[in-house]
Amino acid sequence: MKSRESSQGIVYSTEHGRMCPLCGKPEMLCECGRKKEIPLPGGVVAISRETKGRRGKGVTLISGIPLEEKELKELARYLKTKCGAGGTVKKGVVEIQGDHLEVLVKELTGMGWKVRRTGA
Repeated sequence: MKSRESSQGIVYSTEHGRMCPLCGKPEMLCECGRKKEIPLPGGVVAISRETKGRRGKGVTLISGIPLEEKELKELARYLKTKCGAGGTVKKGVVEIQGDHLEVLVKELTGMGWKVRRTGA
């Protein structure tokens, strides 16, 4: 078992700036944080409705879309336009304000994804 001192590593260098504590490389060259698991194409896209923590206001959540962050934001922009509502992308989950399950299921199915409704 490693001691506490050896497992921490350098977090800042005057020569390179911020350092990754896991691999010890400069933050710009670090590969640790860039490895993101992206669902494979052909996977199931999950759609649900949620009001928890939103003062009773409902949002429609879409998760499991196999796209990179930039493409996911473009898709979110398109879906918000189709629904006539606002929304955002947080941690790979598209949030559309309001209850738009039917419209979103139709749009995503038309794009070729398998869509599954989750939640109540």
